[in-house]
Amino acid sequence: MAAGVAFSSGAGAASGAPLITRRIPSSGEELPVIGLGTSGPFEVGNSPRERTPLKEVLEAFFASGSKLIDTSPMYSTAESVLGELLTSSMQQHVFLATKVWTRGDREGMEQMKHSAEVLKHPKLDLIQVHNLLDLDTHLKTLRDWKDEGRVRYIGITHYTVGAHSDLMRIIQREKLDFVQLNYSAATRNAEERLLPLAADRGVAVLVNRPFEDGKMFEQVEGRPLPPWAADVDCTSWGQLFLKYVLAHPAVTCVIPATGKVKHLHDNLAAGRGRLPDAKLRALIVQEVEGS
Repeated sequence: MAAGVAFSSGAGAASGAPLITRRIPSSGEELPVIGLGTSGPFEVGNSPRERTPLKEVLEAFFASGSKLIDTSPMYSTAESVLGELLTSSMQQHVFLATKVWTRGDREGMEQMKHSAEVLKHPKLDLIQVHNLLDLDTHLKTLRDWKDEGRVRYIGITHYTVGAHSDLMRIIQREKLDFVQLNYSAATRNAEERLLPLAADRGVAVLVNRPFEDGKMFEQVEGRPLPPWAADVDCTSWGQLFLKYVLAHPAVTCVIPATGKVKHLHDNLAAGRGRLPDAKLRALIVQEVEGS
């Protein structure tokens, strides 16, 4: 999250309430709507200075009742760091989502086996074809693995608007459990066709880049939170941005990355209390656009 932006403790955002949950359409399993990304903050070395804050983040994350953590072999050390920091108790509650990001049948299988090993989670909850690389090859393997009970759910990911048409084409063609895509109050393209299609096809949606890599905080820096934010139990801009995303009924879980407990609590607060209606969502867009 961007520096210089005020964050709340989440106390004004129904901090004692349970997190909102959404169902995975293909199974009915419920997931808390706030997850945790690992790109960036979990790409660290071995020093206590780097890892102690991440331990605190994980402890607070699971104490909140949340469970979905998204990672990838693309994120340098993130998978192995996460696997080493998850305690046995955390392993029992976590919903681990990782990705396959390579070319070739054998290479894909080896990469996924390695992910399970370093994450210390033999049966992964979700494996996604990262950025659609060698899609057909990996989907075939993932279907086999799902049939064999080696993975619970399968999906696809991308992080750019330019890939939305490809995501739609694949969702229409393939039977998938999850799609991960970029969506925010600043980049709303997914609302037009992609999110409705995912809902129609019964595909769960994970949302990445809900803060546009921190750029949205820069757009509102120095501006007070509008009074109407209290109508949806928001005490920070971050909560308001996340609630915009969560207010779309097709969204299953949003996965902001953080390595700071303060920011984690703020993100979690967005998963509690009231969500904005169409009128308030339009006001959030106006704030983001500075109009």
